Amino acid sequence: MEKLPAQMTVIGISHPGGPEVLVPETRPVPLPGVSEILIRVEVAGVNRPDVMQRTGSYPPPPGASDLPGLEVAGEVVAVGEGVSRYKPGDKVMSLVSGGGYAQFCIAHESIAMAIPPGLSMLEAGATPETLMTVWHNVFERGALKAGETLLIHGGSSGIGTMAIQLAKAFGATAIVTVGSKDKADACLALGADHAINYRTHDFVAEVKALTGGGGADVILDMVGGDYIEKNYDAAAIEGRIVQIAFLHGAKATVNFVKLLVKRLHHTGSALRPRSVADKAAMVGAIEAKVLPLMREGRIKPLIDSSFPLEKAADAHRRMEAGAHIGKIVLTV
Repeated sequence: MEKLPAQMTVIGISHPGGPEVLVPETRPVPLPGVSEILIRVEVAGVNRPDVMQRTGSYPPPPGASDLPGLEVAGEVVAVGEGVSRYKPGDKVMSLVSGGGYAQFCIAHESIAMAIPPGLSMLEAGATPETLMTVWHNVFERGALKAGETLLIHGGSSGIGTMAIQLAKAFGATAIVTVGSKDKADACLALGADHAINYRTHDFVAEVKALTGGGGADVILDMVGGDYIEKNYDAAAIEGRIVQIAFLHGAKATVNFVKLLVKRLHHTGSALRPRSVADKAAMVGAIEAKVLPLMREGRIKPLIDSSFPLEKAADAHRRMEAGAHIGKIVLTV
């Protein structure tokens, strides 16, 4: 096993605030514990929860690293006791509970995935959090089936662009909402069947028109706020609305009679607080059903931009500006 450095460069959060509070620090290289692997990070994904953690509104769960970063890709350089899935030298991508903005990061072996040949290292670093979020919420919680219609809010986001590809790969119709023509064009190029500009059109009326009045079978929503009641209007009978974030706020005034009349299911989830066993189960399903499509090159994350680790603040500025299409990543 190679000799590892004692110290590493990380990006810490000096105090809650704007992007400027993301500052380089020197910290000890962590040691993997039981069932853990140490990854030399080559690429780390940038996600909306990182921004929320930076501002102080999304603290890490107990026991997790205080550093931002929920997904990484790189090389295994050390393994802890009992590890059997990976060995030093293996190339992996993994969801982590924190600590991704660093030169080295700990991951649980059951949550790490071997990087399929169809993905570059840059793409691998943009995959785990997005892929697991979409798979669990759209297909496990939302139970999307072939022939059904999926409405994706934020269609040009990292999650949205992955949801388009997965929906189409499994035989569903994909409708997205976006805020510009450029974003609409990008989603259509990825395979979306329809793109609705929410700035110029009423997405509820558009969805009903596109579905012959039936509505969307599954709605993936990261907006919340006033979209909650609109989703109830846009949903089909027995529709499933899956909540993954609340960019417009977590409180709303809603006529819940629609929930009864249309027999709707409104659920939601967050990945970070879930148990290792829960996340491992998602990984198992993805390895069986999605990674084969990635090996064939049929599904891959859309990369918007990459920034060096020390420019993490600029990556956050890019995300908060809202102009990005696809994933933003850090290279280490």
